[in-house]
Amino acid sequence: MFVNNKVSASERRNGSYASKGCIEPSLRSFFWKKVILTKNGGNIRRAGENQEKEGRKMEKQTILFNLDDTLAYCNRYFNQVIGMFVDQMTTWFDSLTREEIRQKQLEIDLEAISAHGLRSDRFPESFVNSYYYFCDLTGKEKKKSNIEFLRELGFKVFKIPVEPLPFMNETLKRLKDEGHELYLHTGGDEANQRRKIAQLELTTYFDHRIFISEHKDTTALSDILKTIDADPEITWMIGNSLRTDIVPALEKELNAIYIPAEIEWQYNEVEVKVEPKGAYFTLNTLSEVPDAIGHHILKEGRFKNNYDQVYDTDYRKEKEDNLFT
Repeated sequence: MFVNNKVSASERRNGSYASKGCIEPSLRSFFWKKVILTKNGGNIRRAGENQEKEGRKMEKQTILFNLDDTLAYCNRYFNQVIGMFVDQMTTWFDSLTREEIRQKQLEIDLEAISAHGLRSDRFPESFVNSYYYFCDLTGKEKKKSNIEFLRELGFKVFKIPVEPLPFMNETLKRLKDEGHELYLHTGGDEANQRRKIAQLELTTYFDHRIFISEHKDTTALSDILKTIDADPEITWMIGNSLRTDIVPALEKELNAIYIPAEIEWQYNEVEVKVEPKGAYFTLNTLSEVPDAIGHHILKEGRFKNNYDQVYDTDYRKEKEDNLFT
């Protein structure tokens, strides 16, 4: 989490904890009153249900989420099907290693993205084209039945019911309840992404604010930002892909949150050479996102109206020991 140092009550009272990377002393009175955190079953949550009704409100942020491997599992299903593909290929080509087959399929798949984008049909075709390649390499006959089998196998990945990542619903609900405007910016073809959106009931949080790009890059993001008239200073991109989420966001001078996937696709892994103009966080889970954004807003002092910094000291003393413990 973005604040992960345990601090004693005495350190909080005298301000010495500031050097430990926690919240600045100037923000303490507001933070104690508004965003007191408590442990609940090992997960961090906000205490109190009516903070938004008290005091000053955080300035509304524009928050764009990626879908695959940010909000819901994706690569684990592709890896399962690729494993089935490799199993079958080794029965047809017993002289090949599993790694040779995997690497060729990956190479062909990545080449297809450059030409056709993130269309779903390129994945089954990577199986077929790998089969063609190894038939030519080994002098084996290309069999129509094998080609049909591999194409059908590749399409199976798009029929697997999608599963949300931990804290997906809780995170999106909290951000929505806090008044932020949520957008979905996902890569892929319309039919497959709409299938996932429907299964996950994501319109509950995003309504019609959904963008699907076959070529998910800086140009696609730029078009979205123009469409929604986004202010970069209060706009965030959240995703697991350095290539399609983080680098485009930084190039457009947005705030960015990178949440590494449990299993990453090689296509998503690139070096980030862009200097951030705003916030740029790396977090472990979705559950950390609202507090990371909230802490940044506190630090930047972005609020809708004034808040009385003086309030009952007994209330403060009662609550302060719950902070980060």
